[in-house]
Amino acid sequence: MQVLRKLLFPISLVYGFIVFLRNRCYDLGIFTSKSFQTKTICVGNLSVGGTGKTPMIELLVRSLQENYQIAILSRGYKRRSKGFLLANINTNVENLGDEPFQLKSKFPKVEVAVDSDRRNGIAQLEQKVRPDVILLDDAFQHRKVKPDYSVLLTAYDNLFINDWYLPTGDLRDTKGEARRANTIVVTKCPKNLSVTERSKIRDKIKPNEHQKVLFSYLEYNKELKGININLAHLKNKKVTLVTGIANPDPLEKFLLEEGLTFDHMKFNDHHFFTEQEFALLKEKECILTTEKDYVRLKSRLTQLYYIEVSHQFMGDDKEIFDAELHQFMTANS
Repeated sequence: MQVLRKLLFPISLVYGFIVFLRNRCYDLGIFTSKSFQTKTICVGNLSVGGTGKTPMIELLVRSLQENYQIAILSRGYKRRSKGFLLANINTNVENLGDEPFQLKSKFPKVEVAVDSDRRNGIAQLEQKVRPDVILLDDAFQHRKVKPDYSVLLTAYDNLFINDWYLPTGDLRDTKGEARRANTIVVTKCPKNLSVTERSKIRDKIKPNEHQKVLFSYLEYNKELKGININLAHLKNKKVTLVTGIANPDPLEKFLLEEGLTFDHMKFNDHHFFTEQEFALLKEKECILTTEKDYVRLKSRLTQLYYIEVSHQFMGDDKEIFDAELHQFMTANS
């Protein structure tokens, strides 16, 4: 696969030029970015998948929900509905998409909507919901909307500064677009990442004066959900790990460190399971999965557990992040 990606290097040059040209058209005002009356916070990345956007949206919800009415707008990738859709008690995962459905299930008081047209989605939310703030999930590269605040995520083991354009690398946007972010979060760091190493990464990224570069790691909850049980109770079971996410490696590493023995069935990100696959999974003694996959599996399987994951900031970065959010939300309000 890596050999093929290298052979496609000429295509990546063309792709990179097209993306650069598109961004220049926005910078020069040839293409227009629209601002909205409602405060908007964008969470996104410059690469394809695997940086932890959904856990970051959850972190923002937890930080803001006590004082503000929140709405979340997502594209609803691979959903089976079209246009704008505002989630309600009758909305299912197929029509909403797995990640928006996961967010609505976890935060029922938060309004969750999907629309591939971000401008229309924001306008609809302003008309129907009138929230204090709209969280834009995976919208950094969608420049038709100009967010008021942007959080750019980059994974520790695949920093955007070291990456290259698709299909040779994973970049879907130019590295220079990082300048549009207010905060850059290096995610999926080792828990013991030293201050010196963080400083080296910060120097590599070369943030602008107004930008904060923060660091986080993934925290897995050992109290499993679905059928509530501690992770340790699975050590004597025949476990099948089922993942349909962009990068399951950190989860796999965590489970191995916890002494779990398992078979791993890997599927593509946002995978919707077929009848044949469900039949195969029903034969498994015990299935452990991610929260995103759980919402697509729970109606058809028993002996199904999922493991929650969250971002945890390192050092004083949580206080810095909260202070940035507070300043943004109280400015001009």
